[in-house]
Amino acid sequence: MYWIVKFIQSLAKALNSEGTPGQVAAGIALGACLGLTPLVSLHNLLIVGLILFFRVSVPGATLGWMVFTPVGFALDPVFHALGTALLAESSALRPLWVALYNMPVVALGNPTNTIVIGSIVGWVVGAVPIFFGARAAVAWYRATIYERYRDARLFRAIRASKLYGAYRLFRPPS
Repeated sequence: MYWIVKFIQSLAKALNSEGTPGQVAAGIALGACLGLTPLVSLHNLLIVGLILFFRVSVPGATLGWMVFTPVGFALDPVFHALGTALLAESSALRPLWVALYNMPVVALGNPTNTIVIGSIVGWVVGAVPIFFGARAAVAWYRATIYERYRDARLFRAIRASKLYGAYRLFRPPS
C-alpha cells in the first residue's frame, strides 16, 4: 500500500511540477536507467550525479525509476541474452571488454556481467524513445487533463481547505 501511495504522489508531483515537459521527460529517461539496470552499479552513481547536476526533474527521475523497475525485472532474461551475445559471443568486442575490465575504476562497474551490459545497452537504445514519449505524454496531460480539472470545484475546495494549507506548510520544498 505504501508503494502505491508513493507512486501516486510521485506521479502527481512530476506531472504538475514547474519544470518544462522536456525537463520532466529527461528525468523520466534518466530514472529509467536506474530502474532497468541493476541498482548497485557504478554507472548508476553517474546517473544520479547527472540527475542532480543538470536541470532535470527529480520527481520525474523518481517516477521513471518506479515505473521501469518492474519492467527491468521482467526484461532480465532479454538483457542476459543481449549481454551474453555482446560479452561471450562477439569476438570483435573482446579487446574492448578486456580493456574495460583492466581499467581500475571501470572494473568496479562490473563490465563482465551479462545483465549489467545488456541492460545498459537496452537503456541506451530505449532512452531517446522514452524521452520523446514522456515529453509528449507530459505535454498532453498538462494541455488537456490538468487544464480541465485545475479549476474544478473539488480541486479548488481541496486547495482552499485548511488541511491542504497545513500540507503545503509541512511538505519538503521542491
